[in-house]
Amino acid sequence: MPQEPSAPVNRLERRKQRTRAALIAAAQTFIAEGKVNVPVLEITQAADVGMGSFYNHFESKERLFEAAVAEALDAHGALLDELTSAIDDPAETFACSFRLTGRLFRRRPQEAQILLANGLSLMASERGLAPRALRDIEAAAKAGRFTTDDPELALAIAAGALMGMGALIRDQPDRDDAATADKTTEDLLRLLGVPADEAREICQRPLPDLDALIHPDSAA
Repeated sequence: MPQEPSAPVNRLERRKQRTRAALIAAAQTFIAEGKVNVPVLEITQAADVGMGSFYNHFESKERLFEAAVAEALDAHGALLDELTSAIDDPAETFACSFRLTGRLFRRRPQEAQILLANGLSLMASERGLAPRALRDIEAAAKAGRFTTDDPELALAIAAGALMGMGALIRDQPDRDDAATADKTTEDLLRLLGVPADEAREICQRPLPDLDALIHPDSAA
């Protein structure tokens, strides 16, 4: 029997993955810089790929930008899932994720800009932060930790608070991002029915080591 050409196929797939990743990265950079009207040629030049390669992966610039936003948010959400995986209390999981996101605005500025540039429209997204936050709010309500009977409204309120907090952290370089994130989270917990003393205590608990996960080599 003739041998299957597995190696060439694998090389081809790896090349396709590298091309797609380069296009996504270029698009994310443009989005973070607020340059969403750039022509496809400029995107392919930034990604160092041919124009034909673009259309092998995306039917339009709009589809590329949608994928770039979704992947950035998925990466952010996956990091939060990893950091909060050991927490049993859904109210604390929600709080921890919110506090960490506030700190990530400065540690991951490109992701932060993508998040802020897309604003509240991301609330309806099935990827990234919104479905994870809704999951935690629903779990906390079911467990009696939150008193809300409308998780989607609670999500909308949390999203608005996140956008406002992120804009403050971005626009005021001297602002203490950690203190701002913790105070915003504390106020949100109280709004969702957590007693004031407990909300404050939750927001004073130690957080996972963000820098060790984002820059593992430097933390070694």
